[in-house]
Formats: sequence, C-alpha cells, structure tokens
Amino acid sequence: MTSPSFGPLVLVANARLPSQRAQSLQVVQTSAAFARMAPRVAVELWHARRHPTPSLPPGVDLFDYYGAAPGPRPRVRALPCFDWIDRVPTSLQFVPARLQEWTFSREAARAAASSGGVVYSRELEAARYLARRMGPARNFRGRVYWEVHRVPEGNVRRRWLAETLPALDGLIAISGGVAEDLRALGVPPERLVVEHDGFEAARFAALPSRAEARRRLGIHADQPLVVYTGSLLTWKGVDLLVDAMASLPHAQLLVAGGPDGEAKQLERRAAGLANVRIDGFVEPTRVAEYLAAADVGVVPNRSQPAISARYTSPLKVFEAMAAGLPLVASDLPSLRELLRHGEDAWLVAPDDSAALAAGLRRLLDDGDLRRALSQKGLARSVEHTWDARAQRLLRWMGLVPEEGRP
Repeated sequence: MTSPSFGPLVLVANARLPSQRAQSLQVVQTSAAFARMAPRVAVELWHARRHPTPSLPPGVDLFDYYGAAPGPRPRVRALPCFDWIDRVPTSLQFVPARLQEWTFSREAARAAASSGGVVYSRELEAARYLARRMGPARNFRGRVYWEVHRVPEGNVRRRWLAETLPALDGLIAISGGVAEDLRALGVPPERLVVEHDGFEAARFAALPSRAEARRRLGIHADQPLVVYTGSLLTWKGVDLLVDAMASLPHAQLLVAGGPDGEAKQLERRAAGLANVRIDGFVEPTRVAEYLAAADVGVVPNRSQPAISARYTSPLKVFEAMAAGLPLVASDLPSLRELLRHGEDAWLVAPDDSAALAAGLRRLLDDGDLRRALSQKGLARSVEHTWDARAQRLLRWMGLVPEEGRP
C-alpha cells in the first residue's frame, strides 16, 4: 500500500465497542469505509474504553463482527475515561455520564493535538477541546469536522456550539432536520453537508432465499411475516407494533433487537400474543437473515422526541432497501426524507397502533404493492452504501480528488 500522503484521519466516537447500540455499528462501518475509499490516508478509530465492555467472539475482530467489507482496516485505539456509569442506578447516572463524556473527550483532544491530521468527531465535547488548542500559540494544527446526530439542547451546550463553530472546518448533519436546526442556530450553510446513514453492501450481496431464511429462523414457510430489527428504545415505537399485532392474528411478528432490558420489557408486553416472538439482540451479521425471511419490515417511530421526529437516520431503513423489503413506516419528517409514500414505502400516522395495523394489513394483503415498493427501494439503495457515503464525505473534506480529476 502507498504510504499516507498526510494523516491520520481520526474518527472520534464516545462509543462502547462492541455493544448492542446502533451507534457502535455506525462508527465501525464509517471508519472502515473511509479506509477502503482512501487507501493513501491512514485512518484510525478512537473510541472509549468503557467498563464493562462485551467480549468479541473468539477469533473474530471488530470489523468482522460488524460485517465490514474486506479491505484496509483502520487502526483502533481505546482511550481511557473515568467510567462508573453502570455502577449506579439509572436514575443517578446523569452526573457520571457527563463525567465519562468529558474525560473521554479531553483524552481524545490531547491525543489528536499530538498527532495532527484530520479529526472527524461524533462528539461536540471533543471538538470543543480541540478548538481550544488551535491558533498560533496552541499545539493543534489539524482540521476538525463534527458529525451531528442531534442538535444541542439547553443553554450550556448551545454556548459550546457557538464557541466551537469558528474552529470547525465543517459539520456533517445526519439528516435534513439536523441541518435545518443547525442553520437556525447560526451555522453557515456552506460549512454544512447532509449525509444520512447507510448499509454495508457486502452483507446483502448473497442473501439466503426466503425459504432458507425462514428455515434457519424456525418460521413457517407460508405464514405472513412482519420483521423489526434494531433498537428497542421507547421512542422507536416497538410497543405500538406489538399492540398492532393483536388485530393481525393471521400474521407473525419477529423482533430482533436490544438492549436486553428493553427486550425483556417488550416480552412482558407481548405476553399472551402467540403471534409475537422477541428474539432480543442478535449479532449484526445475522440481521440480513431476518430481513430476507420477512414479507414486510416496519419502522414505527413515535412523534416525540425530536431525535425520532426530525433527527434520526435509521440504519434499518437502508438495510431494508438493500434486502428489497417493503416497509411500513411512521409518517414523520425524519422518515419522509428517506421514504416516499406509495413509491418505496407505506407511511402511516405515528403514535397510533390501529393505523400501524392497517398499514401492515394493506401490504400483507397486496403482493403486487409489496413487489412494487421492493423494486423501488432496492433501486435506490445503491446511493446509501457506506462506501458511497464515505466517498462523498472524503471528497467534501478534500481528502480524495473530485470525480474525474487526478
């Protein structure tokens, strides 16, 4: 491999790796795609050394675990932080969580100041620490980009944004809603780009047949099947999906997701519903198998909070597209950015289990509509691979040449 022309490009993420959160998959896949798309750049992934952290299966590295495509791998570095969040009850975790964020971000900024290069941070705190190290009398001469997944709330964090903004080389909004609210806070449009999340094409290149996927999962070959994969946090609306299945006794719902605590709560809610099966968290490389088995996928987000209605860019949407799986989804601004009603998805009123049931029934009963939605979604999926996203971002940051230029 050619030696780096400069470097490194460091992705900074306050993430536990591995974990049951979609954040972990996103940062691993983003960093791996950067490495594949910019082989002359030394790419690194810096994450938090959290306590506890689950172990990887024997003989499996982090990138294989998350199903990254073959190719160059980033160097992975776990940074120390002060972490005792999980030692206290949930109700008392606010202060230790902030302390963990601050100590990780400070450590990341110190390490970046000594290495130079380009910092691509998911954390406002890390970007803020680096901004303080810039200038003639400071020791950081690199560039800083911030990938924004939710807009800062509260006076303190908005003040941090105002302090940090002049030092940022650019901001990457994960959705149009994030970009709109950042512009309202004074972010210049020319320093802002919208890039949604994506999917790993290699994981969907050789899907099992519907019959084979059902055989592996123990699902009857002819039963109408609805599948949900992903986080089970309250705002994801999976409780509404369980309630909707009470009026769809002819169909089965299969749920694969975590965290484990939320999966247990969902099991209790589904008690007595023979057509609901909660499998809990499954390894990322198995998700495609669930999607291949399904007739319909579902994204039942609630209308509150803002991260659900305006900011989210759900991985499950892009993975369903890649699998050719038609979706029933909540009619929210965050999802209307990605899905078009009647063209590549069926949108229904949020927060309404009856509307959700009606949408599912509509697709389950209409094979021609399912096939039409599937074909449109599959055709659009190519623009949402991690590689395509990384290539666009690398060009925007000036780390690889524009298309057609040497």
